[in-house]
Amino acid sequence: MPSTRDIGRRAEDLAAAWLAERGYVVLARNHATRRGEVDLVCRARGVLCFVEVRSRAGSGHGAPEETVDRRKALRVVDAATDWARRHGALDDDIRFDVLAMTGNGDAIAFELFEGAFDASGGPSG
Repeated sequence: MPSTRDIGRRAEDLAAAWLAERGYVVLARNHATRRGEVDLVCRARGVLCFVEVRSRAGSGHGAPEETVDRRKALRVVDAATDWARRHGALDDDIRFDVLAMTGNGDAIAFELFEGAFDASGGPSG
């Protein structure tokens, strides 16, 4: 049986490929600090996108995007800020996205929530 880490890595591999098919350029994966982690760092249409990947085998326990609460969003923001600082990108246009994946095997549904939250960890918009 695959570990949770293996399942997460597979989901991130699928997410990166799905995003690349849509014109995203993956710049980094799993940038971690002591305060948080960001799954994928991408550039799309001139915007630096920090993407949190969430997956669930089914919808019986809720939608994957619902697992990104304010606390999780702030951890992503911390890691994203660190990445942007290290790469001279603090002045770039930045967006925080959530890519929700539901299903398994060949039957995975993807839903991208662009601008899912802002730098305060709250809903964007």
